[in-house]
Amino acid sequence: MTDHLLSLLIAIPIFGALVIAFWPSDRTRDFRMIALVALILEVVVAASVCFLFERQDSGLQLGEVADWITLPIGSLGVVSVDYALGVDGISLPLVLLAVVVLLVGLVSSWNIGNKARAYFALYLVLSGSIVGCFLAQDFFLFYLFFEFMLLPMYFLIGLWGGPRREYAALKFFVYTFLGSLLILIVMIGLYLSAIDPVETARAVGILGAEDQVFSDTILQIQQWLADGRIAPQQLVHTFRFEYLSDPGNYIPGSILSLASEFYILDIPVRVLAFWFLFIGFAVKLPVVPVHTWLPDAHVEAPTPISVVLAGILLKIGGYGFIRIVDGFFPTEAFSNMIPLAILGMVSIVYGGFNALGQSDLKKMIAYSSVSHMGFVLLGIAAFTGEGINGAIYQMVSHGVLSAMLFLLAGVIYERTHDRKIENYSGLISVMPRYTVLVGIAFFASLGLPGFSGFVGELFTLMGAFQASGLSVWIPALSTLGIVLAAAYFLWTYQRMFFGTFWYKNAPSGQNSPELADLTKRELGMLVPLAVLAILLGILPGIVFNITGPAVQAWLENVL
Repeated sequence: MTDHLLSLLIAIPIFGALVIAFWPSDRTRDFRMIALVALILEVVVAASVCFLFERQDSGLQLGEVADWITLPIGSLGVVSVDYALGVDGISLPLVLLAVVVLLVGLVSSWNIGNKARAYFALYLVLSGSIVGCFLAQDFFLFYLFFEFMLLPMYFLIGLWGGPRREYAALKFFVYTFLGSLLILIVMIGLYLSAIDPVETARAVGILGAEDQVFSDTILQIQQWLADGRIAPQQLVHTFRFEYLSDPGNYIPGSILSLASEFYILDIPVRVLAFWFLFIGFAVKLPVVPVHTWLPDAHVEAPTPISVVLAGILLKIGGYGFIRIVDGFFPTEAFSNMIPLAILGMVSIVYGGFNALGQSDLKKMIAYSSVSHMGFVLLGIAAFTGEGINGAIYQMVSHGVLSAMLFLLAGVIYERTHDRKIENYSGLISVMPRYTVLVGIAFFASLGLPGFSGFVGELFTLMGAFQASGLSVWIPALSTLGIVLAAAYFLWTYQRMFFGTFWYKNAPSGQNSPELADLTKRELGMLVPLAVLAILLGILPGIVFNITGPAVQAWLENVL
């Protein structure tokens, strides 16, 4: 069973969606239970993966590889696509984050009654696609999961969102789809330029079908490739991450080889490919100025979808930067670390100023996400151990905190159908438990020591200050984001929760009706997230012990 744990993580929600699709239509209450069972099983399997994971091993673990598509195409060689899964210290924390946030999002969907079959089926398809992105070790497979997320998210926003849901869903789809096209172009170029050394060794007769593979065999094939001793029709092209990240597997004279002499408008093709990939994942993160879809999507999306969008989907952008953009184009990334860090800094400060100017609670949280994800880009751009570890930690921390923040915004909106910050005052007097949990989420998000937000921001800034190629003023200006976060979170907290109790949409014109405090279901969603935010802040080694060896190996490979 342990040989296929990673496949189970993808298959369980997909199978759950199929069960819902064919379940009797007169038993609508069963849909949410089927989805709940599927995602509880998902958490159990993910916990098993975490238990089996060797913390000191920097490589891929629990790998699954099977030949998926093999197609000889004459002089162009052989098309090879593998069903390849694996998990390492970079992806495991994000997989664990994903299954937790997806389960919380499902519980927050409990009252969805309109088109319940479609909602829960789409939610499970989205869940399988998200987890698949973090587990895929073949670019073609990754791209399928990456693209497949678009459809369920488009419908979940467009059918169950707010008044401008069609506009927000379309804007989300167009931005992400255009970014995906840029990724697709580069993926094709990489595929045409690189080979699978193992399968090529079998094609030329060095290895038999069942022979064990040694490093000397791979080095021999790479030498033959460099010397032009392999016929084009014997070259087995690949999408596998491990082969695309090794320069020795690139065909001399190919469009994306290290010594490529191809230019477009006097710009080296490898540089263009790097920026195409960067833009594609920058849309998902998102990075200023390709961030404008995010506030609209958050404001119009139902609360559970905002939780998933901020808690997990944005992290695929950061994961793509580490695994694909920097992994395949390290030279180009390192030489462009200053503009990348500046974009991170601009996102931090710009997102913070915009959050400070918002009156809509959900929109304020959305712009705070833009600011906090800017720290991820800054840490990645630094190319230091502290920066990369801090970026991964920041993604985990932000996933927990943003999920908590959007759940809390949804609580008040469900009661009053109003998200305007200025329309509330003195909520502490009638919603004390809600006030405490909002306080934890706000103080953790603004980077107070003892909470997870502090650790992520601290390490990304430390990494940026230590980066030899970055000017000190870039991380120094980035610290302004922490000051701005304190300003907009504390102003919101003071405005909404202290003073005389009042809210604008009080029924019958009264100024002091009671608002119900958190229910048991709401506490069941929020308290575990609050505990996680505190636990990760006090014991950051929970994450760093997993990421450390893998990040060190990654840096040694790319630098």
